[in-house]
Amino acid sequence: MINKKGKKEHPSIDEWLREAKTDPLAAQVGMFLVHNGIVRQTPKAMVRQGVDDGSTVKRMEFYYNAGKVEEAVAETYQMDGISYIRVWLNEGLLEVGDDIMYLLIGGDIRPHVVDALQFLVGKIKTECVTEIEQTAD
Repeated sequence: MINKKGKKEHPSIDEWLREAKTDPLAAQVGMFLVHNGIVRQTPKAMVRQGVDDGSTVKRMEFYYNAGKVEEAVAETYQMDGISYIRVWLNEGLLEVGDDIMYLLIGGDIRPHVVDALQFLVGKIKTECVTEIEQTAD
């Protein structure tokens, strides 16, 4: 859904949780975890590899392959104890502070849900999306 400013609207986590708790498998869920990734000012190279070239991120181009995301979600459902997943990804030209993604994962116990969240975020970030940081020196 696109809002009046031409930006993709982000979901309501409260609504997602209400819906998740009415899912047929909700009785098996002992924990939900939410991930909200946002565009940060610090370049990925600095955060991940310690490379500081003095630049800052001004905006990011972000796109995803929906088929690959569906495959990643299906693979995550195969993990122990996972019974609920919901994913929302933004797209287009994003500003610092804009939401990149929301994930909601529900499962039986904390270790299973934490592992699944880490797996799915990693899979999406490395195999399903294109992120192009636009920096300023």
